[in-house]
Amino acid sequence: MHDFHFKNNELFCENVKVSAVAKSVGTPFYLYSYKTLTDHFLKMQRAFARINPMICFAMKSNGNLAVIKSLVDLGAGIDIVSVGELKKALRVGADSKKIVFASVGKTEEEIAFAIKAGILLFNVESEPELLEINRIARRMKRQVQAALRINPDVPAPTHEYTNTGSLKKKFGIDLRTTRQIFRSQKKYSNVKMSGVHIHIGSQITSGGPFVGAIKKVAAFIDDLREEGIDIEYLDIGGGLGIIYKDETPQTAQEYANKVLPILEKTGLKIIMEPGRFIVGNAGIFVTKVLYLKDNGYKKFFIVDGGMNDLIRPSLYDAYHEIVPVKQTRASKIKVDVVGPICESGDFFAHDRLLAKVNKGDLLAVMSAGAYGYVMASNYNIRGRVPEVMVRGNKFEIVKERETFKDLMRGERLPRFLRTS
Repeated sequence: MHDFHFKNNELFCENVKVSAVAKSVGTPFYLYSYKTLTDHFLKMQRAFARINPMICFAMKSNGNLAVIKSLVDLGAGIDIVSVGELKKALRVGADSKKIVFASVGKTEEEIAFAIKAGILLFNVESEPELLEINRIARRMKRQVQAALRINPDVPAPTHEYTNTGSLKKKFGIDLRTTRQIFRSQKKYSNVKMSGVHIHIGSQITSGGPFVGAIKKVAAFIDDLREEGIDIEYLDIGGGLGIIYKDETPQTAQEYANKVLPILEKTGLKIIMEPGRFIVGNAGIFVTKVLYLKDNGYKKFFIVDGGMNDLIRPSLYDAYHEIVPVKQTRASKIKVDVVGPICESGDFFAHDRLLAKVNKGDLLAVMSAGAYGYVMASNYNIRGRVPEVMVRGNKFEIVKERETFKDLMRGERLPRFLRTS
């Protein structure tokens, strides 16, 4: 599952002591395992080998250059949702013909830059967006390809905020409108409708919702063919869940066994967009205990990391396993693990049974590789933490800790507030 393990009561990332990284870079920080990251990508590649899909890593889950480069070197494409992500993908040498662009709110600047870069597909989220892409492509005298993102209105057993396959959500186009757009292709002279796209949500641990959505779209594609409308690509999105607590998610092979028969029958080129599945368990967040507090009602471990560093517990009420970096035989106590941010929502765990620790001890928040650093902020004027990658017995900082100078860059007083 991952390459974080204990040896002689010390937590290691591959062959590196986590405590040694902490001593070198300070706390808090994110730590990534190259082996875990690449192993998970290769598992997906092997599971679907017989249809040779284009596996486009969902960069929104982790945008670190070292992470992206590691996957691109293995042949990964990239699923992007902003021009910033596109520029990062190109910086590490990603093949523009393996880049697909989602997002419900693509700007004119983003669309134009993506056209100039020569990406494979725009995953189009609405008819007004399609009209805008066509207008910009015409202005630039370019032909572009698009896949229409279908909202299959399939319920997914996941957090309400990460459920994207319902018509109550902002994502995708309903089937009736999608059919009308395909029938009116001549209206979009500079956009070739080359495919359909679905993505029903994130952290989905069972195969049923995926099978239901893919079957629904496959039937829709058959209907299009009967009308003489042919497409080239079927993008099935991502969303595979991982283990955070006691989930029993499907493996890559189990997922493949369920959906491959449906995908093969379509005869289309398949695109996939896994993110969390690849990087979620490839990273941890390491933080130091500052204080032990007992207010007579509850006990707290107060740490130097906060919700600005890792917001998932606060935003999604997400569970992350928390372990001391050095195991002890200390008795377990029920505690809240909280940070220094001035919010009651600043927590990593509530009422968790953890071994009693001491001031200065290190805690590892596990399964923090996805939607961790990418969702970090500078709330309370706190610099974002460093990111570190381990490969074998070596580690390197792959993103420096932000300084106060970094935070002040571009900020200035207006002339009317300056003293003479």
